[in-house]
Amino acid sequence: MLTKDVSAEIHAVLTSLNEEGKEPTVALVKGRLSTKVPMPALITVIKSWKATQHIPKVEVAADNRSLSQEARIAALEAQVQQLTTRLEKLENTHG
Repeated sequence: MLTKDVSAEIHAVLTSLNEEGKEPTVALVKGRLSTKVPMPALITVIKSWKATQHIPKVEVAADNRSLSQEARIAALEAQVQQLTTRLEKLENTHG
């Protein structure tokens, strides 16, 4: 599955809220993000931000519709190769 790193976007939202003097909440952060991020991930990020001003890396599933056909094909080919390699290892192990 393709993923998208949204850490920078979340950092920008949290910094913006901080500069505005607003306490970051799940609702405020979620409302300002252009990417859908699961609530448990947002809760973890906000807790980390409040404690250390640090944001852990956050990745969400990439929207395949936004990718070009060539990029989607390349991603699928890479996934097939990974699965083939795993299958070969399993077959060799259980022979």
